[in-house]
Parts: sequence; structure tokens; C-alpha cells
Amino acid sequence: MDDAAYERLERATADLEAPFAVVDLDALWANAEDLVRRAAPKPIRLASKSVRCRALQERVLARSGFAGTLAFTLPEALWLASHGAEDLVVAYPTADRHALRALAALTAERGATRVTVMVDGVEQLDLIDRALEGTQSDRDAAPLRVCIDLDAGWWTLGGRVRIGAKRSPVHTPEQAAALARAVIARDGLRLVGVMSYEAQIAGLGNEIGPRPPGRGIGPPLRARAIRAMQALSARELAVRRAAAVVAVEQTLEETSSTPLEFVNGGGTGSLESTAAEEAVTEVTAGSGLSGPTLFDAYRAFTPRPAALFALPVVRRPGPGVVTALGGGYLASGPADRARLPRPHLPAGLRLDSQEGAGEVQTPLLGAAADTLALGDRVYLRHAKAGELCERFASLHLLEGERIVDEVPTYRGEGQCFP
Repeated sequence: MDDAAYERLERATADLEAPFAVVDLDALWANAEDLVRRAAPKPIRLASKSVRCRALQERVLARSGFAGTLAFTLPEALWLASHGAEDLVVAYPTADRHALRALAALTAERGATRVTVMVDGVEQLDLIDRALEGTQSDRDAAPLRVCIDLDAGWWTLGGRVRIGAKRSPVHTPEQAAALARAVIARDGLRLVGVMSYEAQIAGLGNEIGPRPPGRGIGPPLRARAIRAMQALSARELAVRRAAAVVAVEQTLEETSSTPLEFVNGGGTGSLESTAAEEAVTEVTAGSGLSGPTLFDAYRAFTPRPAALFALPVVRRPGPGVVTALGGGYLASGPADRARLPRPHLPAGLRLDSQEGAGEVQTPLLGAAADTLALGDRVYLRHAKAGELCERFASLHLLEGERIVDEVPTYRGEGQCFP
């Protein structure tokens, strides 16, 4: 099976010179169907951070089950909007004054936009006010859309232990209602949504996989401990998220404000549990489309590897080892081996524990190394989705047995959204 997969890639990309990146559309669409199945009946908002290619975003959003984009910066959202994208929610608060002024100008020009900014505190409201001071005479006529980010972390032992990403300080329903009142009290802002991302469930593998073992306990015990934590956290969050949404909606009703348009939650790793919550109206996913290596240790689903990059073999240091050109495409997050790319095809290759994946060269060890000649290609998988696009100007789209298109990444369109 691995030999056939390698030969298929080699036939399809024979005219390409490595390094290059390829997206297997057959695998991508199979993963998309699985995401929609897992999220049903809730629509999926596409996380653009995981698909940094407009052409692929447009293809995904044209499919049934996907609706709207979760952008990762306001400049990115404005750029996507300028190319016709609609219903954009910016996942993270912004401190970009120029982008805020550009959004205000766009909103005033159109009378309204479907670009929503994220807030999790009064300080951010103050920042927005300062950035927009004097930009328009009547902001109430074209208010900016605002979403509240609710902390989805699990607090245990009376709050002494807090598990989850360090995101929003808004944790309780009372805090959510208080921030809602603060948004409503500001001129030129309209509260339209609530979002929460349960990183400790959606973004943490819970099965024994080919990733480094956890610190202190062996992989089997670690996997069981993670699954237990995730089950407890999911139950707590479902109750608290529902209560927070009720508190915000009551605040809106008391102030005769328009109701919430959406309640967003989840990620690829938690689609089933998040979509089952009555309070949630939509879920977010993106990484599951390409199936990066960090998803190899998830129990509930197994995405097909859809995004690969090819490196040429340029050295043979000795028996059982070849060296590929470049390849040091490390993923963000903790500095551990799980963030390294992983050799995929041909089967039987592994990274060197001393060198890992390097900016200029990546040694590859294993029996398969002796079968490779200089100029042959090896295919690797990135640890995370989206970040690979920062390394390549284009993606070659594979369908069946041939490359059917080449599409630019954000980088290929001259865009970089730090």
C-alpha cells in the first residue's frame, strides 16, 4: 500500500522539481466529508489559519456543511473580504489600529460588514475606541460587529489548577454578562456572537500515537489520564457555556439589543461533543482537512494525510542514511519532537535524533535510505495544518493520478499575517 502511494505521487509529480508542496484532493475531500459527519447538524466555520490558501478556502466553503470563515488576524480578514469573502470572524483580539480604522471605513462605506472582531475585556474596547476616534461622525449608523471570547479551560481544585490554553479572562457567566453590558454601552459596537475554544479537548491527542511520550508517566497512562480529563472538562464546559450564553442573551434582551447571531465552539478534535451542545450554533474546524501529524494520536477519528511536501535527496553520508535538501519546517507550540515534520513516503525513513529537520539539510535514516538515489524525492508531513503554506508559494493539487491545478498560498500572493 505504501509502495503504491509513493509510486502514485512520483507519477503525478514527475515534472516537478523538489522542494514542492502537494495537496491530495481525494484525501482532503474524504476528510471534509468526515468533518461534516462529525459536526452534524451544526455548520462548520472554516479556520483559515489551517488553510492559508484562498483557492482551497473557496472550494471548501462551496461544499455543503461549511459556512463562514474564522480568520486569525484582522488584516487577513480584511484582505479576504476584499476578495469577496463574507461572514468573517476574527478569532483573536487585535491591537492593529490601522486595521481597525480600515474596518471602520469599510463598514461606513458599505453601511455594514460581516467582519466580526473578538474581545475578551474592557481594555480591548478602550483600544478600539482610541483607534477609531474621529474616524466617522456617526458610528452608531454603521456599528462594528463584536464577539466575546469565553474561556473554555477546565478549572479544578477550586481554580488552583487550570487546564487549557491561556486565552480569555472571561470564565464565568457573570463575567460574560458584564462584558456584554460593557460592549452594549459603547457607541458604535454591536454584540453579535460568543466564541469559546476548548484547546484541552480539541487540540490535545488522547491516544497512544507516534509522538514523544509525556513527561513523568508512560504513554498508556498518559493517554488514559488525558481522556479522563477531557471527559470531565467537556461536561463542565457544556453546562458553563450554556449558562454564559443565557446570561449574555438576557443582557441583550434587557437592553433591547439585537439577539446573538452565533455561538461558536470547538475544533477538529472536539466536533462531536461541541456540536451536541444545544447552546452552540456552529463549530470550527480546519486542521482536520489536511490531517497533519499532530492528529495521529486522536482516538475518535483518523484523517487521511492530505498535505505533503517533497524534498530532494542530495547527499549520501553513509550506509542507511541519505540527506535531503532543507526541510526544517517546524510547527509552533512547545519545543518538542512532536513539532517536527515526519517522513511519510517512502516508508521506512525516520529523522536523525541528533539533527532533526534542518533549515539547509535533513538527514533521513532507515532501510529505505539505501534504495534512494541522488535526485529522488521523499515526502514528509507537517506537524500542524496551515503553517506549511508559509514555506511555499504554491500548492500542487493532486486528484486521482495527476496534478490538476497549482494554486497560490497566502505567501504566493505576497501576503504575510503575523
